[in-house]
Amino acid sequence: MASVENDDGTVKYGIVGVGMMGREHLINLYHLRSQNVGVVAIADPHVPSQQLAVELAQSFGWHLEVFSGHRELLDSGLCDVVVVSSPNMTHYRILMDIISHPKPHHVLVEKPLCTTVADCKKVVDAARRRTDMLVQVGLEYRYMPPVAKLIEVVRGGAVGQVKMVAIREHRFPFLVKVDNWNRFNANTGGTLVEKCCHFFDLMKLFAGANPVRVMASGAIDVNHKDEVYDGKVPDIIDNAYVIVEFDNGSRGMLDLCMFAEGSKNEQEISVVGDIGKGEAFVPESLVRFGTRVAGRDGVQTLKAEDRRIKYDGLHHGSSYLEHLTFLSAVRAKGEKAPAVDLQDGLISVAIGVAAQLSIEKGQFVTIQEVMDEHYG
Repeated sequence: MASVENDDGTVKYGIVGVGMMGREHLINLYHLRSQNVGVVAIADPHVPSQQLAVELAQSFGWHLEVFSGHRELLDSGLCDVVVVSSPNMTHYRILMDIISHPKPHHVLVEKPLCTTVADCKKVVDAARRRTDMLVQVGLEYRYMPPVAKLIEVVRGGAVGQVKMVAIREHRFPFLVKVDNWNRFNANTGGTLVEKCCHFFDLMKLFAGANPVRVMASGAIDVNHKDEVYDGKVPDIIDNAYVIVEFDNGSRGMLDLCMFAEGSKNEQEISVVGDIGKGEAFVPESLVRFGTRVAGRDGVQTLKAEDRRIKYDGLHHGSSYLEHLTFLSAVRAKGEKAPAVDLQDGLISVAIGVAAQLSIEKGQFVTIQEVMDEHYG
């Protein structure tokens, strides 16, 4: 794999899509400047977003080349690495264009990888032929300090063989995005793909197994019901329960509510094994774990911190750590695989798609059905 470092040792980044999340990536990369990185170009057809990104970069002393489309950015030859943080429904086309471009660009693509399993699979297949590129998927919840600590606790054997993973996300409604693209399933893949691929990724990680089938119940009960865009009412669900069964017999459960602003924690994660239990709380940043033998009095509580974080941002420092990890893989010149690869991205989307279908059909949906696209 060719070196990405320029004569002065810098790694040059381009960002495709500089809405809220794209600008968040810009700020994270600025806080990584001691690692000899810089953002040199952006691409976005939305002029107000371009302007906000340029102003931000100017405040950092960075000059950006501005393009309205990603192809122009790629053709410029300015970038070694591309961050894709455009709306979900654009990921497939952009990724395929990056992968087929003569110049190799390493890629960090925001979740979800794509909005459909079919598109994810095409990206996975195309990327296999580009051994000169790394592609990492932005499932950064793995890096939130309390979640990372819980992963460490579970992998260290403190809870034994994992049997149950329960994740609760009780939060605020979806934010307003450019042209309200995130109000419709056709653009997002559905709430359980758009938002919850993070949690399905964590379930698979904790279970240490592959998902087999999914059962879900969800609805639009409170949010967005009085909104109308171009004559259409939003169709994204705002609450759901999802059960995921894995091939080693373990089970995962997601409890999602997006009208629960009155919550102390936005995420609560519980992992129970045959000998103990571990929990993580975000944003309290606490981790608790104990064993069946020691009981309630033996439960330990610790504050999870990561001193490497120089910018907390919108996701409690996890995006900063994600960039740090990705940069390390890029600089390893093929010696190190991306921490969250395309297969992880595909499976997290497949579980979300199965969950959305399960709500529609009122029955279990197998991952095989979704992967084979044998559903009507």
